[in-house]
Amino acid sequence: MNRAGCEKRYFDPPYPTRQRTGWWERKFGTVTLIWNYRTERNLNSTNRIVNPVNPGMSKKNEGPQSQWTLPGAAAAKAFVSSLETRLQSEESSANPVIGSSRRSVNHSVCKWCYDEIELEDLCVAGMKFGLQSVELLNPSDMVVLKKHDMTCAMITFPTVVAGDGRQVGVIELGWNRPQYHDVLVEAYERQISDAYHAGAKNVICFSGNRDGMSDEEGMHHCAAGLKRLIPLCEKLGMTLSMELLNSKVDHKDYMCDHTQWGVELCNLIESDQFKLLFDIYHMQIMEGDVIATIQANIEHISHFHTGGVPGRHEIDESQELYYPAIIRAIQATGYQGFIGQEFMPRREDKIGSLKQGVTICTV
Repeated sequence: MNRAGCEKRYFDPPYPTRQRTGWWERKFGTVTLIWNYRTERNLNSTNRIVNPVNPGMSKKNEGPQSQWTLPGAAAAKAFVSSLETRLQSEESSANPVIGSSRRSVNHSVCKWCYDEIELEDLCVAGMKFGLQSVELLNPSDMVVLKKHDMTCAMITFPTVVAGDGRQVGVIELGWNRPQYHDVLVEAYERQISDAYHAGAKNVICFSGNRDGMSDEEGMHHCAAGLKRLIPLCEKLGMTLSMELLNSKVDHKDYMCDHTQWGVELCNLIESDQFKLLFDIYHMQIMEGDVIATIQANIEHISHFHTGGVPGRHEIDESQELYYPAIIRAIQATGYQGFIGQEFMPRREDKIGSLKQGVTICTV
């Protein structure tokens, strides 16, 4: 419903025995109510038409269409308030997501999308429109965030050079390679501990690319390596979050590219300290059906990222996803974590684009 007071809203009055249609208009301090009668009229003993919404308002019967005008700002306000309450109730009953208990959204942003902006400046600007976190940073960056009463909702991944000279821990070369588990465990134990002491709670990780490996084999390799970190995570209350990425457009051959694969990995690890980072942009590309997938698997999700599809730019009307509905669906699950903006702004005013994204997700 458009509650700006300009558009007409059709509804049926709360009297089922009276078959009628009607509309209401609100303009300035006067409310005009018009009922079009189909079958019978509300007539009192004095042959005056009684307003079915407010019996105190009546008018002499003047035919099949009669009109009441209720002047006065106070009376108009009371009438419109009563009517809108009814319509809100009807909307809530008809839509289980809208009717659900809503929680405030915790807003975050990925720093890499704003590399040209200093962290300090990003914090100062973001605080003005409700930003609470800047993420994918190292634990040492928490010093800057704490100055502004902010946090890092997702600590970035550590990397290390393995014995064969390859850099591991990156998106392409991760936990599905058992030959790198020892160096990865060492690097992640340090990162998890540093994150904990800095006051963070989540650390990101990646499966790695397939490179000819089957999904089943890669899943078991990931589980074997990550299980070595679970005792430390459980001791410190830290969560490891593997990100779901698309392998169609941005990360060719990436293994953890479907929600179901990630959920099965969670089931193998069997710990609440390992969950999934559900990137809405990436999963729209790979799967679609975003809301139903989130609702079915929310127990395995620790964090969300946004992005416009296609292009991974602003999440406004220039792309195909309707984020207010997605955020409401997330809220309806009882999720209490962060929503991280991870789109690459196309506009020159990058902070303005970020503010718009946060505003769109504030529902």
